[in-house]
Amino acid sequence: MEKREPAAVKINDPWNSLKQFTDARIALGRAGSSIPLKQELEFKLAHAHARDAVYSLLNNEHLIKAISPLDLPLLQLHSQAGNRQQYLQRPDLGRLLDNTSSQLVKDYANANDICIILADGLSAGAINDHAAELLENLIPLLKGVNYKLSPICLAGQARVAIGDEIAYGLQAKFSVVLIGERPGLSAADSIGAYLTYYPKPGLTDESRNCVSNIRKQGLSFHLAAEKIFYLIQEAFKRKLSGVELKDNAGLLDS
Repeated sequence: MEKREPAAVKINDPWNSLKQFTDARIALGRAGSSIPLKQELEFKLAHAHARDAVYSLLNNEHLIKAISPLDLPLLQLHSQAGNRQQYLQRPDLGRLLDNTSSQLVKDYANANDICIILADGLSAGAINDHAAELLENLIPLLKGVNYKLSPICLAGQARVAIGDEIAYGLQAKFSVVLIGERPGLSAADSIGAYLTYYPKPGLTDESRNCVSNIRKQGLSFHLAAEKIFYLIQEAFKRKLSGVELKDNAGLLDS
């Protein structure tokens, strides 16, 4: 009589039901002492996307075209980091404008309310792909209450703190730095918004508010714009930003 192999028994993993709530790598299963081949290949692909994001560059031509319908002047600026390798090795240089950009900022100083800076950070692709849509939701809210806006600044090889020097040079009362966030293995195209009341060189992170994970699969552009707008209004009302300014809007419940 032919010997039959026992039928495979499918085991329902209780973790599987939780996958719908997170992009994190949970309930991967296993093959022997390792993870299944499919999940291993997905991990390697995500890692490759993260590396690509870190080395991506701002597409100024695309951004200028995408933002032009907002009818605001644009300044193209650059940090003191001469190239991507230097930018990654010397974070301090990414926080400072080069001489040409510093002079350009001073030439456009006009004591406006808000300065918006688009910075590549660690995922220029996030800015290239999503910044225009975020601004399309945010700018009408700001103009609707008559905030005066400085030129939108495109900052290459830039860190968050470069917004302090830019806004201070433009004599703006408030800075909004939209920057590509450090990519993870589940999101390589996320924007972070860093908000600072009366920015000036030398400030540190406790002086800022942050709205993060702005992307299509994360915090939507509409909700992000509403949250940024709320924090800006609260900052001007209370004349502060950072750890003392709390988000009590409850916008994520809507």
